[in-house]
Amino acid sequence: MDARIAVLVSGSGTNLQALLDDPTVGPCVVLVVSSRPDALALERARARGVKAVVLEPGHYPSREAHDGAMESLLEEEAIEFVVLAGYLRVLSPGIVRAFAGRILNVHPALLPAFPGTHSVADALAWGVKVAGATVHLVDEEVDHGPVVLQEAVPVLPDDDEGSLHARIQEVEHRLLPLATRLLAEGRLRIEGREVRVAEPSGVAPTLPRSPSPRHETEA
Repeated sequence: MDARIAVLVSGSGTNLQALLDDPTVGPCVVLVVSSRPDALALERARARGVKAVVLEPGHYPSREAHDGAMESLLEEEAIEFVVLAGYLRVLSPGIVRAFAGRILNVHPALLPAFPGTHSVADALAWGVKVAGATVHLVDEEVDHGPVVLQEAVPVLPDDDEGSLHARIQEVEHRLLPLATRLLAEGRLRIEGREVRVAEPSGVAPTLPRSPSPRHETEA
């Protein structure tokens, strides 16, 4: 696969690591941009020799100025695809339009349920029995674009936010590299809100599944 991918981050970068570790996607990640200078994701990028840049919003006089700097950087680096991997900012309409159909986001919920930044806590507070992860294309609304991949994660009786989020992240770490490969290989066909996967053989790829949690009972 020959592509130039930028990953936008704000935190520890576990999804970035999953992308870097993917044998197909990893070599195509040429730029990592963080909104925070102390993000561990920056060290993950530098450890792999990937250009790491901080664009701290507070250093710009306005959102427009910050997003203009972001768009200019992406253009300078000849970026073709953008992946949001724990990026805690909403992209400006200008960037979304410039990369229309070429931006992915990963979200720890089964969208359209529980959008926003507290989705795992919100799901637990609602008392749902099933949570999950979604990778979707980005449009001008928050957590709204067409769904590329989704996978459910059962909510266990003793789950708290940390334990549930950890299991959701395991799914994210599989789905995000796969969705990125499909996008960069030109295999996603968008029909309204439906995203179809095309493959030369005409057979859709089989997604790896998480093992079902075991429930042991006493004899």
